[in-house]
Amino acid sequence: AIYLVLKGELPTPDVGKLIDAIFVSSVDHGASPPSVLAARTVASTGAELNSAIAAGVQAISRYHGGAIEEGMKLFLEIARRTEEKEASEEEVVLEVLKEMKEKGKRASGFGHRIHTKDPRTEKLFSLAEELGFLGKYVRIARAVEKSLENLLGKTLPINVDGAIAALLCELEISPEIGNAFFIIARVPGLVAHIHEEKTRMRPMRKIHPQDYEYDGPGEREIE
Repeated sequence: AIYLVLKGELPTPDVGKLIDAIFVSSVDHGASPPSVLAARTVASTGAELNSAIAAGVQAISRYHGGAIEEGMKLFLEIARRTEEKEASEEEVVLEVLKEMKEKGKRASGFGHRIHTKDPRTEKLFSLAEELGFLGKYVRIARAVEKSLENLLGKTLPINVDGAIAALLCELEISPEIGNAFFIIARVPGLVAHIHEEKTRMRPMRKIHPQDYEYDGPGEREIE
């Protein structure tokens, strides 16, 4: 239904599987992300659910969950130049990254404050390969990852935003609505955090991004 509303056409079964995986990959990442901290902080003041959700969504921006649009534009620009110049993707990637470095710009969709290798990226790309969606944009994303390491001397892995950006390009989604996929996915997680904050925590508590401990159900088998 979401794909139909945003793209204006019904997804094939395989597109539906990939879109579902994209949403699942971003639904939650624990209690430490900025969007969760914002939502919980507002919830702790006694604010209504919609206000706390809005606070969490407002925290999604360039450096947290909002890199999909810029990542898509980067991959599309590299693809455009590659075709226009009849050059190799690797050459164009290096050219674009050098231009960005000179201007002090970052490549959106790469690097993560926790993961040295984002497990969500590998899962998404593995599924995309299985479903036949591992095309030039995923190839470009991997070329950017490799070139960044050569240019900067450190590994900046493709994070979940970068993976989603590449896959949405493969699905010919407009980059202007790319960030919506992360926002839509994250809202259910925010609701769960807000509910927990309101029902289990004392009001107006001091919330620290690392001061939390999971006490929910243990690992369970999924049938």
